[in-house]
Amino acid sequence: MSARIRLSTAARWALAGLLAVWFAIPFAPMLLRAFARRDQQAWFPLHWDASAAVTAFEHGGAEAFGRSVLLGLLVAAIATPAGAIAGRALALGQAPAPRTLTAILFAPLLLPPLAAALGMNVLLLRAHIPELAGLVIVLAALATPYTTFSMRVAYAAYDLGYDEEARLLGASGLQTLRRIHLPLIAPALGRSAFLAFLVGWSDYVVTVLIGGGQIVTLPLVAASAATGVGNDSMVAVLSLAAVVPPVVLLALLARTPWQTGDRT
Repeated sequence: MSARIRLSTAARWALAGLLAVWFAIPFAPMLLRAFARRDQQAWFPLHWDASAAVTAFEHGGAEAFGRSVLLGLLVAAIATPAGAIAGRALALGQAPAPRTLTAILFAPLLLPPLAAALGMNVLLLRAHIPELAGLVIVLAALATPYTTFSMRVAYAAYDLGYDEEARLLGASGLQTLRRIHLPLIAPALGRSAFLAFLVGWSDYVVTVLIGGGQIVTLPLVAASAATGVGNDSMVAVLSLAAVVPPVVLLALLARTPWQTGDRT
């Protein structure tokens, strides 16, 4: 039995190592190119230079990075509670006309982003809504289907008996929510917030149309640099910068010591 356990553990570690290598392979060329001199075209440059990183941040990369982070956080702050409310209602049978509601919530996934953004842009302009507010609204609507599905799965496995027992023991509704309910669904909330952040962080089409060129995020700067000639090093730097926040958030989610474990 112990030999089987050791073999199973070794197999899991081997699979994890292979997956890590598989996902790291595409970033190796970018990492090499990011710190190579612009006149070095070999796969493994002989001369290293960090000027591309300096140039990228001097040409708006730092500001665009900050805007993308802010946009992702705003989208996550709206789409995560919205998805939690909708997911709970659908999973516990508390939503009126659940099929219709599901179709409405998941409609943004069925529509092409370009068509949806064009239509929403006209409405937002006529309503005189500022670019940032309109962009956050549209991206939150696009992220809500992901958070709704994630939270619906979590609430489908959630045991309401924990809440009922806490209330029977004298806990108020706020105490039950803060000390029982939220800790139990915290892992699902973290996953949902991560998905919503990715929508706001990585979007390009909707940001171009709704932002009207006034909101310059990191994907826009990277795409602009990619259209230039001889900007391979800068594009590599910006591309690597675009990977950092999602990887950091994913690592934090994996290492967060949830109070009650992932029961959802």
